[in-house]
Amino acid sequence: MKQRPKAIDGTLRKSFLRVPEIIRECSGINIFGKRIKSLVFSTDLAIIKNVNADAVIAVYPFTPQPIIIQSIIMASDIPVFAGVGGGLTKGMRSVLLGTNAEMQGAIGVVVNAPTSDEVVSALSDALDIPVVVTIVNDQTDIHERIKAGATIFNVSASADTPRIVAKIRKDYPDFPIIATGGPTEESIRKTIQAGANAITWTPPSVSELFKGVMNKYREDINSSH
Repeated sequence: MKQRPKAIDGTLRKSFLRVPEIIRECSGINIFGKRIKSLVFSTDLAIIKNVNADAVIAVYPFTPQPIIIQSIIMASDIPVFAGVGGGLTKGMRSVLLGTNAEMQGAIGVVVNAPTSDEVVSALSDALDIPVVVTIVNDQTDIHERIKAGATIFNVSASADTPRIVAKIRKDYPDFPIIATGGPTEESIRKTIQAGANAITWTPPSVSELFKGVMNKYREDINSSH
């Protein structure tokens, strides 16, 4: 066996967020020559700039705005999948947001579960980047989504995610699937074994991370006295 070279790390970059190592076991999705296995679920620029994920999935519960997409893409060292609505924001507005995201450099666009097949079709016709369609339960007509132009499915169904992934994988063996992995290594493994090609990982919040840093500072100050 070939020996891998030792890992290279810097003093300042040791605080980088690391996605769970088990995610490397999934097959990945090849998009424009880039193999993507891990996606960080975040719109926080500080986290996006300090994580070793393969890509960013930038969706948020507000009306998508071009300035937000632009800021994330400019700050990110890794590919960005940009949310373009589909729930409250729909129709031509989603298509215009998708066009803008592609021009800004997004590697794909993500639409919410309520997005109509007509909007998926319009996005597919207008864009040359993947249209990622979110699946939240097993009531979705998968065949119609694919027929409308979905390129990738993003399964986000909480604890039910592995079951829905397995159901899609059984009927569509080659269709690319991104899925939420859950909070533990065991839940991530279960999702990969169900057939997910890539895993979205939700990092700790900045306030949670800061709590650990501040506790460490306090310990260091107390021990120096």
